[in-house]
Amino acid sequence: MASVFEYAPAPESRSVVDIAPSYGLFIDGEFTDAADGKVFKTVSPSSEEVLAEVAQAGAADVDRAVKAARKAFEKWSALPGSERAKYLFRIARIIQERSRELAVLETLDNGKPIKETRDADLPLVAAHFFYYAGWADKLDHAGYGANPRPLGVAGQVIPWNFPLLMLAWKIAPALATGNTVVLKPAETTPLSALFFADICRQAGLPKGVVNILTGYGDAGAALVEHPDVNKVAFTGSTAVGKKIARHVAGTDKKVTLELGGKGANIVFDDAPVDQAVEGIVTGIFFNQGQVCCAGSRLLVQESIHDELLHSLKRRLSTLRLGDPLDKNTDIGAINSAEQLARITALADTGEAEGAERWSPACELPSSGYWFAPTLFTNVTQAHIVARDEIFGPVLSVLTFRTPDEAVAKANNSQYGLSAGIWTEKGSRILAVANKLRAGVVWANTFNKFDPTSPFGGYKESGFGREGGRHGLEAYLDV
Repeated sequence: MASVFEYAPAPESRSVVDIAPSYGLFIDGEFTDAADGKVFKTVSPSSEEVLAEVAQAGAADVDRAVKAARKAFEKWSALPGSERAKYLFRIARIIQERSRELAVLETLDNGKPIKETRDADLPLVAAHFFYYAGWADKLDHAGYGANPRPLGVAGQVIPWNFPLLMLAWKIAPALATGNTVVLKPAETTPLSALFFADICRQAGLPKGVVNILTGYGDAGAALVEHPDVNKVAFTGSTAVGKKIARHVAGTDKKVTLELGGKGANIVFDDAPVDQAVEGIVTGIFFNQGQVCCAGSRLLVQESIHDELLHSLKRRLSTLRLGDPLDKNTDIGAINSAEQLARITALADTGEAEGAERWSPACELPSSGYWFAPTLFTNVTQAHIVARDEIFGPVLSVLTFRTPDEAVAKANNSQYGLSAGIWTEKGSRILAVANKLRAGVVWANTFNKFDPTSPFGGYKESGFGREGGRHGLEAYLDV
């Protein structure tokens, strides 16, 4: 049935952001070329257009950045917390002032819809800096003893799915607690981190307190392995997280790992179906499913399976896929050709294993990296699509009869990052949540974040917590 309403294009203007032809590494308060002169190109996933040429850091550049951070640490850590807070408040306000520019930049470099960068990512980025600015002069009262001390130089490696938000999660608590930072953004999304470097200069942040190294995995490995790095914070794949854990074992480096997930979204028979459907869509199709805590496994009580699936398919048929800069777009581009190939291969495997595949009628643009929203039904726990993290807009639907069966199926995963519960009974929410091995459990909602709330997982989803008071501990010698 045709929609009553036709949406006219509503593109956000690209003119609000000025992308330079080339960018250097940000070391000791200045932009500089890589020691060996190497560069790489960053492209827009929605069009495959080259956005800029970026310096490619190597081991020598990592060493320069760590030395700059170490030099800056002495004065930065000696500042009163109230003085460090002033810089963080200033950064937060500048982020708010430049939020439209940063939202457009993030959409161009990452491929996610502008309404997500504008309405979710950027407000949360500013909120994290405001929140940790408030903690900077109150560390004595954070519950970690009197006069807790910073660790030193933090080496931070962040992923491409939330480039600026992951930067905020890492840098804000590190600076609030008196540490200095060397951060490596993902090679497919380097631009927002480089714009953040400019914000640091605009805020008057002392040289060397924040250093940004763009590059590939070898630069991240060199940063993690550098002997003068005291703290390692990594968000990314479980495979790389395991390598980092093996390397830091036996050293005195403190480490936080936030890795993969295969979140279970559990819908009981008393749940409001329309509300649950919206939560399911948010849980798996937000950011094209490229979210570590995505609700990629839907567990539905058998008695409402058909009704909920009908409503879900009807809702998916209304999602708009296309230009991420269009304010009406719901589904943007996949971040890279490599990620698209992985999603495609895993979805094809699910179909080959006998799961039933369904996607709404969807015209994919001719250029860029695109994947239609996809449902798999008749899925068992043995299927690859029910076990492996796909990191794309792919939802696997399973059923259960009793709460105990729901909990058993939800916990039957190597991951333990997130889960969702949909029911009108508060007692059931509490009873089920207490049995789930997931770091974050949402009730009658999904993918809600707040800087005051800790985030992290169990099992192969990593260890340590980011956000909230708990996020301070990772950067303190307690």
